[in-house]
Formats: sequence, structure tokens, C-alpha cells
Amino acid sequence: MTLSLLARRASGATICPSEVARVIAPDWRGAMPAVHAAIDALVGEGLVRLSWKGRSLATRSGPYRIGRRHED
Repeated sequence: MTLSLLARRASGATICPSEVARVIAPDWRGAMPAVHAAIDALVGEGLVRLSWKGRSLATRSGPYRIGRRHED
């Protein structure tokens, strides 16, 4: 779902993990642990990047945004 949501956004846009949770579950807050785990896996596979307030994050810690991985 994360990659699908990102595909609908502009190339540099990011999404909030709660956006993913709201799409997959009526109880979005209860879905957050599963969303965080899925995001960790996507980061580990190099499919997404994390940031907060415009700064890159190497790992998920505290609030974060999810973006497409930039091709270097």
C-alpha cells in the first residue's frame, strides 16, 4: 500500500505513515505497529527513504515521512 500511495504523488512528495494506516484499517492507530514494521522492511530493501522536516533519516526514530527512493 505504501508504494501505491507514493506512486500517486509527485516524485519528491512524501507521505505520513498514518496515511498508510488509514487506508488499510478502520482502527488506524491500532494498525500503526504493522505499518512501522512494513516501512522498516521497505527501507531495508532500499525501496523507500525516510525523512523528517527535510532531513534524511537512516532509520525510523520518532516522527518521520516516507518518500520514494531517489536514484543516484
